[in-house]
Amino acid sequence: MGRRRRSLEQPAFAGGSTAAGNGPREHQMTIFERLDSLTRRAEVVDPRGPATALFCCVVALVTFGLLVQASHAATILSRDEFAGVLKGQVAFRAAGLLVLILAARVGPSGLRRFLPAMTVAVGLLLVAVFLPVVGTSLNGSHRWVNLGFVSFQPSELARIVLVLWIADRCVRLGDDVRDMRRGVLPMLGMGLFFFGLIAVETDLGGAMLLLLCILGTMWVGGARPTHVAGSLAAIGGSALLLGFTLIPYIRRRIEMFVGSTDNDQITGSVLAMHSGGFFGVGLGQGAFRNHGVPYLESDFVFAQVGEEFGLFGMLLVLGLFLGFLWFGLRLVLSIRDRYDALASFGLLLATALQAMLHVQVVAGLAPPKGMTLPFISHGGTSLVVSCLCTGLALGAARRTEVARGASAAPISGAASRGVGARPAVAVADAQNPDDPFALESTRGTQVANA
Repeated sequence: MGRRRRSLEQPAFAGGSTAAGNGPREHQMTIFERLDSLTRRAEVVDPRGPATALFCCVVALVTFGLLVQASHAATILSRDEFAGVLKGQVAFRAAGLLVLILAARVGPSGLRRFLPAMTVAVGLLLVAVFLPVVGTSLNGSHRWVNLGFVSFQPSELARIVLVLWIADRCVRLGDDVRDMRRGVLPMLGMGLFFFGLIAVETDLGGAMLLLLCILGTMWVGGARPTHVAGSLAAIGGSALLLGFTLIPYIRRRIEMFVGSTDNDQITGSVLAMHSGGFFGVGLGQGAFRNHGVPYLESDFVFAQVGEEFGLFGMLLVLGLFLGFLWFGLRLVLSIRDRYDALASFGLLLATALQAMLHVQVVAGLAPPKGMTLPFISHGGTSLVVSCLCTGLALGAARRTEVARGASAAPISGAASRGVGARPAVAVADAQNPDDPFALESTRGTQVANA
């Protein structure tokens, strides 16, 4: 009421000044206050609602992806080849949903005790891509491991394992996570090791995505924003500078992005999206795939969505991913266990960032980079890994719901006395002013005490 009364008594004129011309200006919210406001709006106690909505978003994206892949295969393959590709796509997407369901039964806590072994295993797989027996080279890059019955990119698995490891370290460190020497540097050291292994494949885009996931998890885990931002600037800037100087293909891609040279792939993808108009040319009617624009089924699949489904289809896909982000945030804020909450945040962030980078590349808003669109693009590794990330987050929500049901009676009694349970991420560390979630915890405590 005080703020409302002041606004009535001292109306603001142009420039934010009061009638006297020298009164206090309107308060400008900082980024942390805005994040705090967003988390308070998104916070829920029962994880079942956001978990169900998140699962529905994934199923919708997987189904839409099957439709897109069937359309692409039908126009470039013979009838027999089309039937084989369609069966493969159905099998991969069914396997992805099965992995999601199984991961939801395990959750991040179910994998926590295996983190040391998983970290070593992923490190060995990242080295194995250079071995002639199992490593596979494609377009001059060593990114694949072929075990005969399955071929996959270890860098995709590295994102999951590193996010889980960082979340575990943040919880174990406690207040020390804010200390540069004892908290941040050891985690950065492990992250830089995997960053380097992926970068020398060469896959600088995948390495940068890993770095963003690591730093994002560290920040939400309580690390100082200055430490996180400084690490991103130092490591990311150095990697881009070295890549531009020493690696010709990275230099060419950066030159393409700044307009020094042309790129037929980007030009073709933008034209394909533009040709779709509002509702697209129709399912299976896209012509750019047969006119020299490659990878419309994988690394540039969003361009095919724009061509065949138009602006409506692109907005539909973007809306589903925005729903994925929103319900993922609500799910994370409903999780009580701190490790589960941090791990779920990092895993969902990895999927969302990959989708964002894919759309930016296709639209010419980022340097060209071969990166699939989660749940939609052709490719089994990306699909299964994206489903695994989401399934683990749903498993954390499931564990929270089981614990909430088991302690329903004590919680009800506490609530009657004015002592309510709060989500784990929201009560990260009330003494940490740099943690946006801790601001919410502190405010809630002050209100309760008042």
